[in-house]
Amino acid sequence: MNQRKLSSGILIGDLLWSTLAMAGALILRYGAKLGHIEVGSALALLPFLVATWICWSFLFRLLFLDGFREGWRFSAMVSQLLLSVGGLMSILLFCGYLFRTYVSGPTLVHFGWLLFAGFVLSRVAVYGFLRARSGHGGASRVVLVGRGRVVRELQRKIQRHPELLCQVVGILAPDDGTFDSGSSSESAVNAVTTGALGVVELLCEERVDQLILALQEGAARDLVSLAGLCRDRGIRVSLVPQLDELYLSRSHLVDLGGLPVLQLARPGLTVAALVSKRVVDLFLGTLLAVIGIPLLLPVAAVLHKMKGKAFRWESRCGFQGKPFRMLRLNIDRTAPNLSWFERFLRAASLTELPQLWNVLRGDMSLVGPRPESPERVCRYSDWQQQRLKVKPGMTGLAQVQGLREQHSSEDKARFDLQYLLNLSLWTDLSLLVQTIWTLAMRSLIWRRSPADMELMGKASDPMEPLVYREILENAYRS
Repeated sequence: MNQRKLSSGILIGDLLWSTLAMAGALILRYGAKLGHIEVGSALALLPFLVATWICWSFLFRLLFLDGFREGWRFSAMVSQLLLSVGGLMSILLFCGYLFRTYVSGPTLVHFGWLLFAGFVLSRVAVYGFLRARSGHGGASRVVLVGRGRVVRELQRKIQRHPELLCQVVGILAPDDGTFDSGSSSESAVNAVTTGALGVVELLCEERVDQLILALQEGAARDLVSLAGLCRDRGIRVSLVPQLDELYLSRSHLVDLGGLPVLQLARPGLTVAALVSKRVVDLFLGTLLAVIGIPLLLPVAAVLHKMKGKAFRWESRCGFQGKPFRMLRLNIDRTAPNLSWFERFLRAASLTELPQLWNVLRGDMSLVGPRPESPERVCRYSDWQQQRLKVKPGMTGLAQVQGLREQHSSEDKARFDLQYLLNLSLWTDLSLLVQTIWTLAMRSLIWRRSPADMELMGKASDPMEPLVYREILENAYRS
């Protein structure tokens, strides 16, 4: 499905729903008295409706509010719509005050929650429709060619984007990274062509619609042979470059007279973005500290009585790998024999609440990659080192996805680098709202044993490798 058309369709549905929501707000506000309202009073709401259309169209395009931009995830969609509708209502109130146009407060309240509910339900309905269409044979059958991190990442991305209407039915993964290890002689070239033809025949039998190539260096000859034969048979061919070190890049494809050129640009962390991020950390960090201290003091008193010490300092690496001491409650998160009280604190992540001190000190941020120990950081690859380009956070994109300390640094780095690619104040606020959702869901199962919690974490981990069927092994050797 064309993503631009899908986004435009969702926007049109939002604008139509805003009209119905305004009518519903009037009915909820006035009820049986609605018929006695003067026509002039009803027409006074028309500027608010027009302003809603204009403002929501702008916010929709600016913030990509269709719900599928970064992959479907219910909590992310809800948090973004909640913040956006709240911002929209603030704009409407400001415009009403500026132009001296007043609307009943209860009417606007009803209008706001009706907008939010309708927007959420419409996106859930679209998601259900796309899944149903995929389940009834409406999805393109896709085969990936290659192996390694890029192929696994590509497989996960396709699964999280139902609007693409694609289904990965298999992976062609040669043992040596190429389809043939023979010499460059003429006989070897003929063998490659014959092998490629056999693979294409098999792809046609499997009713494959698209082939996505993610091959490493050295497979160019096979790539041209296989791509050409698939193209002749009507199978679409796509190419993903194997450039792990350029994962943190924005890409733009330029067609130079039939020659495709992929431009890669690294997003810059502007001074304004970093300053605004620090201001939000200080403001929200202070607010959360004022709210959290009354909760933290009795918890600390209980832990002090149980263990003789309420807090503990742990060595972590922060911005640019600089070491610092991170504060948390004195609970061993990996211990198998925790009391019910300690399990609850761990499940609700109240053990991390003292890190507000690190946020106010400037060692950490509210949102960012979770800091890891020097022992882990010293084993980082160049690709993983990029997550140290910003301050670590109390929460981050990897954490709202369900990844915690027991997961590998590589799995978390995928999300951390995606966060750096889209770093903004809007992203931080959205992740804070998603964190509340994540903690609420996790607290519902806090009574389970540590082993059960670990299994549930793995089961819900979207980075867990998918189970797939290999269509062919060593096809070009047959």
